[in-house]
Amino acid sequence: MKILRLPELKSLTGLSRSTIYAKIADGTFPVPIKLGARAVGWPEVEIAAWLEGRKADRDAA
Repeated sequence: MKILRLPELKSLTGLSRSTIYAKIADGTFPVPIKLGARAVGWPEVEIAAWLEGRKADRDAA
């Protein structure tokens, strides 16, 4: 399983740091996993699923 750190996540999603954390607070974005005392990351499979869900929402509209 690949873990995405914030710079790679921002590049992949096109979202800013503040938008990512706002969506986490809203419950509309995957929650990061703790990697260390001051490090978090997101499992690539969860982000891929989130992106597929966004695509499905777009296609359904």
